[in-house]
Amino acid sequence: MKVLIVGAAGKTGRATVARAVRAGHEVTAFVHRQPETALPGARSIVGDATDPDAVDAAVRGQDAVIDTVGGPVPWRRTTLETDVARAIIAAMDQHGVRRLIVTSSVGVGDSMAAVAPGLRVFLPTFLRGAIRDKDAMEAAVRASGLDWVIARPALLTNRAATGDICVQPGSSRTRARSLTRSDLADFLVAELTRDDHLRTAVTVANG
Repeated sequence: MKVLIVGAAGKTGRATVARAVRAGHEVTAFVHRQPETALPGARSIVGDATDPDAVDAAVRGQDAVIDTVGGPVPWRRTTLETDVARAIIAAMDQHGVRRLIVTSSVGVGDSMAAVAPGLRVFLPTFLRGAIRDKDAMEAAVRASGLDWVIARPALLTNRAATGDICVQPGSSRTRARSLTRSDLADFLVAELTRDDHLRTAVTVANG
């Protein structure tokens, strides 16, 4: 499958590129600037993911898109993730690309009950800008006519993959404490070829 990964130079993006390459997909990595460390096995495109023309050119010819873009300053008000999602959706509509996998966060939408108590205090303060943006991004994805999946990961860590991935409905009250980026990448790539969570938002955590 030809897969475009947007935000590919970030920590989650890099892990997702590596996992998609290992799975045998033909990967195009969309990055804001050329990374200092190469992305083995992927073709890189440098551009602004909020630029509709740049995104349109990158989406053309793809079979699916994974969006791993995240705002760099979580307390600052921004529309970065929303703007990127809208550009991707428009390009996918234009070129008949159906499958869209996006990363959001636990605590967005109806997933507040799954937030661990230690993290809950940060949502209206330290994470206030990111949460607003992710909420608007999710709304844009839901309103699209695409075959979408919204992944809401728990607190992300850089530890080694565990292979123990717990996927919960968005409204689940089961506490989601943490998730390795590698395990998140495994989930995102798996959603390219399965329909278990199609057109749903799910919380993803390590069990």
